[in-house]
Amino acid sequence: MAADPESALAAGRWVKLIGGAGNQELAALEDLAGIYALAGVHCIDVAADAAVVAATRRGMAWASGLGAATPWLMISLNDGADPHFRKAWFDPRCCPASCLRPCERVCPAAAIPPPQQAGDPVGVIAERCYGCGRCLPVCPHGLIEEHQQVLTAAAVPPLVAQLAPDAIEIHTRPGRAVAFAERLAQLRTAAVPLRRLAVSCGLEPAAGEAAQASQITPDRLAAELWQRFASVRAAGFRPLWQLDGRPMSGDVGDGTAHAAVRLLQRLRAQAPPGPLQLAGGTNAHTLTLLQRGSAHRSGAAGVGFGSVARALLQPLLSEAQARGVRLLDAGDLWPQALRRAQALVQPWLGPDP
Repeated sequence: MAADPESALAAGRWVKLIGGAGNQELAALEDLAGIYALAGVHCIDVAADAAVVAATRRGMAWASGLGAATPWLMISLNDGADPHFRKAWFDPRCCPASCLRPCERVCPAAAIPPPQQAGDPVGVIAERCYGCGRCLPVCPHGLIEEHQQVLTAAAVPPLVAQLAPDAIEIHTRPGRAVAFAERLAQLRTAAVPLRRLAVSCGLEPAAGEAAQASQITPDRLAAELWQRFASVRAAGFRPLWQLDGRPMSGDVGDGTAHAAVRLLQRLRAQAPPGPLQLAGGTNAHTLTLLQRGSAHRSGAAGVGFGSVARALLQPLLSEAQARGVRLLDAGDLWPQALRRAQALVQPWLGPDP
């Protein structure tokens, strides 16, 4: 059985499943939560949505029934525009019949289905889209837009109180210290005890800030994290820093693992107190890269796996969906899914070779 979450953070063996801050595909989230909880993750991070949280808890309960420890349930919030909280959208009636649909091929969540032979055309299945953005640049006709989702200040306290998570992650960007502090004030109003307050930030610019990307240096990011640290401590929360190397890119290739490790290497000496967790491009190659630099994993408290965790199980999720059953109820499929999940998770849980 995996160590408890706090012990795992202290030992550098923390593993989090990132379900997607905008992912609302309930059946897949329930299956992912069940399989990865059984594989030993310490935390499952999902959208701040009542139906999503309920589905995630059903999956965790399934794993608990098989003897797994119950991971922390974390929900994600944002303090402004953020790629994790966007949805792709296009009007399928505008698509030329001759289009080769590269958007469909690059979507890792199968959120852009083939054209229907009859009935109303389907564009993006919103509940499946988790905002990776890969479809945006490949559309040859420039038809795909991104729609941001940001909760109002008034909506946060009652929602957090209703969901009662173990932890919360706030996705922030440089230059948003005031908006971040306001989110913390809303969380204090909710009065839900939290094990950790995670802060997700990286070198990626916020939406509309592409021209200023060169200004987001590691030194500036470190200064921003120290600002967030002061706010988190003043609000009475315990911080956990999620360093996003290349957001939502872990299933693209082994090269994406370098971005997360490189960001850690550049920030660890300047970061404020609290565990440093890798994300954004993390995949099966991340741990190997860390071990090249240090037997102690270069100061990383752990890792978050998002798109790569979903991609590993996607064929089995699709097979279960085609049968009209939960993956967790398919006795010939879920053991296969578990083996795939364990291959990703277990190297982080055990001693280094």
